[in-house]
Amino acid sequence: MTKKMRMEIGLLKVGEIAREARVLASTIRYYTEIGLLKVRELTDGGYRLYDREDTMERLRLVKRVNEGYLSLAEIRSQLN
Repeated sequence: MTKKMRMEIGLLKVGEIAREARVLASTIRYYTEIGLLKVRELTDGGYRLYDREDTMERLRLVKRVNEGYLSLAEIRSQLN
């Protein structure tokens, strides 16, 4: 799948999501590892692809909830 095709259907790689959300790529990977973000699919090369709308909404929620001084574990339980 080409980048253009991915972008048209709203699938972004880690770095693309990170740039759009203005966070570090390591933050995206960490949030994925602890269950705050969900990988929609993997490319043949092993790149994680995220649904733009779902991921951006989850990141906005994490930011809002985190401002309320909840732990990441508490945020995860609210997302799931």
